[in-house]
Amino acid sequence: MPKLKTFLVEDSPVIRANLVAALEDLAPVEVVGHAESAAEAQERLEALVTEGRCDLVIVDIFLRGGSGLDVLRHVSRRDWPIRPVVLTNYATPDIRAECLALGADQVFDKSRDIDALVDYCNDMATD
Repeated sequence: MPKLKTFLVEDSPVIRANLVAALEDLAPVEVVGHAESAAEAQERLEALVTEGRCDLVIVDIFLRGGSGLDVLRHVSRRDWPIRPVVLTNYATPDIRAECLALGADQVFDKSRDIDALVDYCNDMATD
């Protein structure tokens, strides 16, 4: 099964390291990079998508600089063959609705939806 080339937009090194370990262990995922700010994410994604090296981007809402919503807006303005999902501690109904309106495929809660994110990645890899 081919691995999903995945880019993480997460500013916490601890969460990022745990997420990389979990995803690469439990799903056919290869993390191809990360960013801690919206501007860095936008710049790195431009290069990765142009090179065909990104299938999935996992975005946190609150970042060191900017917001995950900025990243979703950036991705939604382009005709990229990648799927953005949100992984946040703030998966309130309003945040979920805004993320979905900005083109997020799914919104996952960090505290209780990691298994659902893993299932999503497994399902996406078999599509």
